[in-house]
Amino acid sequence: MMEFCICTLAVVAVRQEPSDKAEMATQLLFGDLVEIIEHSRDWICVRNTYDEYSGWVDKKQIRIIDESDFHRLSGMPLFVNRKMMGDFVRQGAASIYLPSGCSFYRDEHKKFRAGQDEFSFHGDLYPFAFSDIQELIRTAMGYLHCPYLWGGKTYLGLDCSGFTQIVFKQHGVRLLRDAFQQATQGDDISFISNSQAGDLAFFDHEDGRIIHTGILLDPQHIIHCSGQVRIDKIDHHGIYHAEKKQYTHTLRLIKRLIP
Repeated sequence: MMEFCICTLAVVAVRQEPSDKAEMATQLLFGDLVEIIEHSRDWICVRNTYDEYSGWVDKKQIRIIDESDFHRLSGMPLFVNRKMMGDFVRQGAASIYLPSGCSFYRDEHKKFRAGQDEFSFHGDLYPFAFSDIQELIRTAMGYLHCPYLWGGKTYLGLDCSGFTQIVFKQHGVRLLRDAFQQATQGDDISFISNSQAGDLAFFDHEDGRIIHTGILLDPQHIIHCSGQVRIDKIDHHGIYHAEKKQYTHTLRLIKRLIP
């Protein structure tokens, strides 16, 4: 029998193993719906239904819901928030401040119910539907100088694919979690000279593994998370770091997810 949960905290670490000392693989954000795969004492292994990514979470940080609630919420239209900080949900008298890119399933009163709990949203919600490339680029630029964090997906710390995933989520485009997974999506662009704003560029290691990604601003510039979210020059060789005066990432391929 399947079991289901919803994330009702702003952000929850998802780890490689059932231990607080284990590496963080990714994060759940408020509103993420997950399926339980396995139990291990105080930990549960979950699969995020948004991107099918799995890992271990502390069961004290996740809310178990019944199957009918899971399917009801899954069937409701998805909305997301875009403000870096300031939006919040209220559960009773308590407020939970949210990072951008959380999931919300609202009725006409900007509320939703999960089990016995009801959450009301305070801020602007956007339907999970693509609108405009320039809006997506403005969202990406809003993350400039946010620090790198392995497994991170919020303005307090992101990794390269967490950055691309959360930016695209805010504009109604569903990306998988890791860079090598995202590289399987979209249409190939043969030459960087044919690229456009919003295309994803992917970079590989010496052994051919894709290890990095970023969002093209134009055929000469990329915004990506490397140490921090930054803008660098790019050409057919890869990313050129002007301060270091060297190429830091080797270009492998370019994908277009937005026509």
